[in-house]
Amino acid sequence: MNQHAPSREMFEARLRQIGDDRYHDKHPFHHLLHSGGCNEDQVRAWVINRYYYQSRIPMKDAAFLSRVEDHNLRRIWRSRIEDHDGTTAGTGGIERWLKLAEGVGLDPDYVASAKGVLPATRFAVDAYVRFVRDQPLLPAVASSLTELFAPKIHKDRIAGLLEHYEFANSDTISYFQHRLTEAPKDVAFGLGWVLDHAVSQADQDAAARALTFKTEVLWAQLDALYSAYVAPARIPPGAWHPTEGLL
Repeated sequence: MNQHAPSREMFEARLRQIGDDRYHDKHPFHHLLHSGGCNEDQVRAWVINRYYYQSRIPMKDAAFLSRVEDHNLRRIWRSRIEDHDGTTAGTGGIERWLKLAEGVGLDPDYVASAKGVLPATRFAVDAYVRFVRDQPLLPAVASSLTELFAPKIHKDRIAGLLEHYEFANSDTISYFQHRLTEAPKDVAFGLGWVLDHAVSQADQDAAARALTFKTEVLWAQLDALYSAYVAPARIPPGAWHPTEGLL
C-alpha cells in the first residue's frame, strides 16, 4: 500500500463527509415533499422522474457486470439487479415503484414509457449509466456509495408520506420499506470493496470524485423537478404536464 495514503479509517470518514455535505436529503424539494408541502401534481412529477432513475439502476449494474472478470464479485453484485427487476414477474423495486405511481393516480404504462421525463433528469441519469459503464471498476463501485446515506432519507420519507398524504399506505410505499433492508446489504459490501481496493492516494481521490459525481447526479434531478414544478414552475418542452398520463 502507498505509505502516503491516508488510513482506511480516514478514507471512510472522507467518504462519509461527502454525504454529510452533498447528499440530496438536504435539497429543498425533499424538505417540501416530506413535510407534506407538495401538491398532487408535484408528487406525480416526482414519481414520474424518479422512475426513470429507478429503471436505469439495473441497466447500469448490468453494464458494470459485463466488465467484471471476478466471478465472486459478479455473484454478489447481481443481487442488485434482482432487487430492482425482481426474480419473478410482478416482483422487484421497479414494480413496487409502479404501484406508487398507480397510487398517486398515474397510469403505470405512461410512467414506464418515460415519455414525460424532464430533459435534465434524463441527461443526469444517462450520464450516471455511462459513468459506471466506462470508468474503472473502483470509481464505478464508489459511485454507488450514496447508499450509505439512503436509510435515513427512506425513513424520513416513509414517515412523511404516511403522515401527510392520503395515497400513502403499506402497498404504495413498499418500495421504500424494502430499501431499508436492501440498501444496507448492498452498501456493506460496496463500502468494504472500495476500502479494500483504494490502496493509494490516487485511488482514494478517484473514489471520492466518483461519490461526489453521484451526489451531483441526484441533486441535479431535484433541481430540475423544483424548477419545472415548484418555482418558477416552468415546464420544459416534452416534459409531463398535469393533464397527461392519468388513470
